[in-house]
Amino acid sequence: MVKDAKIEVVRIYRSENGGAIKAFCDIQFDNDYVVKGFKVVEGNGGLFVGMPSQMGKNGKWFSIFQVLSDDAKNRIQETVLAAYKE
Repeated sequence: MVKDAKIEVVRIYRSENGGAIKAFCDIQFDNDYVVKGFKVVEGNGGLFVGMPSQMGKNGKWFSIFQVLSDDAKNRIQETVLAAYKE
């Protein structure tokens, strides 16, 4: 992801079930592509953004989107949490 890439939440689905997952959202990067399946999760330290994942044949969950830089991860987290709090 380019450092100056525009990150925008295009859909957010709030969860009303009372569990740790508070919402799911889809993010658009630079009007070029959309990544679906980000999660807003309530953890011990507060809200955080979980990356998209998929269950494997063995029943374990695997990440299908990895952010390699702290800067990109922070930008995604800030964007998603701001959209969730709106």
